[in-house]
Amino acid sequence: MIQPHTAPKKRVLTTALLLALAQPVAAQDATDTTGASDPATLDAITVTGIRQSLTSSMNLKRDAQGIVDGIVAEDIGKFPDTNLAESLQRISGVSIDRSAGEGSRVTVRGVGPDFNLVLLNGRQMPASSIEATNASNSRAFDFANLASEAVSGIEVYKSSRAATPTGGIGATIDIKTGRPFDMGDQVSVGMKTVHDTSNENLPKSMRGSSMTGEMSGIFSTVSEDGRFGLAVSASYQERDSGYNEAAVGGGWYAFPGDEGPLALPDQAANATNPPGADDIYSIPQNLIYGLNGIQRQRTNGQATLQFAPTDRITATLDYTYSENRIQHRRHELSTWFNQAASRTSWTGGPIASPISYTEFVDFTEVDGLLEGSDLAMAGAHFATKNENKSLGFNVAWEVTDALALELDYHTSTAESGADSPWGSNNALGTAAFVRGDTTVDFSGDFPILGVELPPGMTQVGADRMMVTGSSFRNSYMKSEVEQGQLRGRFDFENYSSLQFGAAFTEVKNRSAYGFTQRDDWGGFGGRAADYADDLWIADDMSRYFDQFPGSGAMFGQFFMFDFARVRDAAIAARGGDAAAYLPPPDFSTDRRATEKSKSAYLQWNNTWDLQMPLHASIGVRYEQTDVVSRALVPIATGLTWTGENEFAVQFGDPDFTELRGSYDYWLPSLDLSLEVTDSVVLRGSYGHSIGRPQWNHIQGGQTLDSFASFEGGTGSQGDPGLKPLESQNFDLSVEWYYAESSYVSVGWFRKNIDNYIGTSMMEISPFDIRTPVGGTYYNEAVANGCTPGSTGFRGCVRDYIFDNFAGAPGVDVANGRISGQPGDPLAVFRVSVPVNKESSSLKGWEFNAQHVFGDTGFGLAANYTIVDSDLTYDDYNLGDQFALVGLSDSANFVAFYDKGPWQIRAAYNWRDKFLSSTYDSWRPNPVYVESYGQLDVNVSYQVNDHFSIHAEAINLTDETTRSHGRSENQVFYATQTGPRYMLGFRARF
Repeated sequence: MIQPHTAPKKRVLTTALLLALAQPVAAQDATDTTGASDPATLDAITVTGIRQSLTSSMNLKRDAQGIVDGIVAEDIGKFPDTNLAESLQRISGVSIDRSAGEGSRVTVRGVGPDFNLVLLNGRQMPASSIEATNASNSRAFDFANLASEAVSGIEVYKSSRAATPTGGIGATIDIKTGRPFDMGDQVSVGMKTVHDTSNENLPKSMRGSSMTGEMSGIFSTVSEDGRFGLAVSASYQERDSGYNEAAVGGGWYAFPGDEGPLALPDQAANATNPPGADDIYSIPQNLIYGLNGIQRQRTNGQATLQFAPTDRITATLDYTYSENRIQHRRHELSTWFNQAASRTSWTGGPIASPISYTEFVDFTEVDGLLEGSDLAMAGAHFATKNENKSLGFNVAWEVTDALALELDYHTSTAESGADSPWGSNNALGTAAFVRGDTTVDFSGDFPILGVELPPGMTQVGADRMMVTGSSFRNSYMKSEVEQGQLRGRFDFENYSSLQFGAAFTEVKNRSAYGFTQRDDWGGFGGRAADYADDLWIADDMSRYFDQFPGSGAMFGQFFMFDFARVRDAAIAARGGDAAAYLPPPDFSTDRRATEKSKSAYLQWNNTWDLQMPLHASIGVRYEQTDVVSRALVPIATGLTWTGENEFAVQFGDPDFTELRGSYDYWLPSLDLSLEVTDSVVLRGSYGHSIGRPQWNHIQGGQTLDSFASFEGGTGSQGDPGLKPLESQNFDLSVEWYYAESSYVSVGWFRKNIDNYIGTSMMEISPFDIRTPVGGTYYNEAVANGCTPGSTGFRGCVRDYIFDNFAGAPGVDVANGRISGQPGDPLAVFRVSVPVNKESSSLKGWEFNAQHVFGDTGFGLAANYTIVDSDLTYDDYNLGDQFALVGLSDSANFVAFYDKGPWQIRAAYNWRDKFLSSTYDSWRPNPVYVESYGQLDVNVSYQVNDHFSIHAEAINLTDETTRSHGRSENQVFYATQTGPRYMLGFRARF
């Protein structure tokens, strides 16, 4: 990326050497576009390590135009952290989202991952991923897919500039990889062994290897005449890990105090300190304990060829590849509730939450056995592959001493899909129908389950186990970017310069899925006798949550099983219907969107020596985008009642629909920096930026969710005509570089953001779908003794219909299904529609300090970020709301020692509580992630000039994570992982 010309500055020799080493990530001057570096000179540079990395990052910040932070590799092949996201969190204002205990996506200054643009060597990168059950709708780049060994640095542009591509409101993040003309002749090889203790806290049948390996290598060479350069890097990593979680994964039902179950006299009478009429209270949908074993294989590679036919022309051809394959095994113990709050105790209002929640369950005799509700024990196999490819070509031409041009073209893809013949996400529901009165203690951080078994039973027997429902899903996402960029700069004789450029970018995104689902969660259609006892492996769930106090008191009896064997047994029990336990061959939902953008920019840079040098960049960027969105969506044909509170939407053949939209923007920018002294810099920036909507927001069709409830169903539809978010960005900062490698800075920022995309809910009855609720059969059951609101009401209605209308249209006794019929009420669906409806501002402060204690080798680096916005969630409001997700304060503290052969670093990262979602499951409820801090330690020893050994510890203090709803008692997820230890070596020649 061609950078503005700045006036010369005084630098000590060490700083100059560091900047030379950090060339791939420092601001590149156009006069360096030949890239014909002298390999002998590069070989002589040996300044590496923690202190040098921090100093180079400091100089990147100091020399930049605008507000820029960054991270520079400590040495070739040695980035500060194995995971790029975990390195980025060390930068002020940058917070990360963790997935399975590892950093994945970043939030910058309170702006979520979808609105931070990620570049690779200045090129826009596509992003794809598979969520739990569907392809993702997100534009966010997953840093877990990219290994760090080939990365020479990362630049984070926090202020907007005309020359910077659009899409990042929080920041534009540019990942830099090594180039042979920058690295010269050298070879670097590294190997690591990894011990992830989270893998130990799983049943033996779910564990991977106790030790896994990582290896990486970089080779770079330049011809003797400096005209040709070749660099090749590769890495391969295996990691076996796990995490265990307790969750109210189905979310919470929220009610005003005078409505819902506790408004019924019999339930209110059995409540201790019941909510008042003006309070808000919530009851759980379910409680799930889950064990998760994960195996990951990550392969990365890059090849770069450079050719400098003259001293003024450099051509670069590069190819980058990454693959991340993930296998995920899961076993669960769960209970599902029916809004029948039989005995409860509550916190005070106005947000009343359960301290203890109980639902009574009666036992009935079936074939000589006492049966209750289902004690569910699902098992799942997920297998996905994420693959990224990028082919790029760049020509930099120094036409004259004053004019430089650069042409860059790349085509890149990100593709995610199933890596198993069973699909990307596969679950078998199993259960023993032995659950009686069920209680959950929500008084502590960890929910404690209590279950009464039938009289005389102390242990759940394998002879009571059977397969219930199942789901086999095949999800797929592919994003493609084709981009051409022309950049140039003309330097005038008076230290001013004009940057200019034009670009075209085409982004194609495809998000598709299909599923085969049997909604026999109530256990119809099969018998326990169909399944051999040796299929089931008894265990106790309480053994796997030792980091949560009180977990040993929970009811933990459950069975694990071999997924393939039980799947085969289910096929046999269903008469050999193997297709019922495979994903469909075709996608039922297929969303495709194409964005074509054209852009151009001008940016004038000048320096005035007014006793105090003043640098300015004034620019404007024009962006025009056309959107075409097509969607193949399933057409709903009916609604079936499959369990007490479970309804399934039936679908017919899918069909395509198409919608279009367009928008254009002028985006001005202004950067000013004033060198008050040789060590003090004042900065001010103003600029406009845009962030494009998520892919589901611009989908071309209406999609109904396959699961519904007693109250109705849900769905979504998109609008390609949505405007992007537009942000006016203000930045002010003061930086004091008071000693070599030491500085302090204070920055203030404000973002006025328009066109926030909120959700408008429509209550509609699409496709003339009928519901049995309120229909002929239902009404007769009510007329004959089933009292609405009473305990077991829905079970009473279902039993009455099965007993009295067996064989009637829509009544399938064998499979426990009751379908809506002509004349029954129309089913009501709450369909979410994205709309541009909110404007707000966020503002904050960033504090940075870095200090090196002379020649002692000791140093400190710390930062603290405060972010605030008036767009917060109102816990007392039960309606749909829009609020900023991801908004939180954050802090980092790094202490290091770097002298002689030793390098030691301890880094503590903290993120305050933040809102992660305005929906828990499908209901409008907040989900707050509680504050979290993690300590990581790295130690390395340089044996000689060519060989070093190093050790790392991640999450050394074994922290847990937790999220909750409107109050802390309303746990959503409580997750336990574990520390990760690594030992390895690096050799450099």
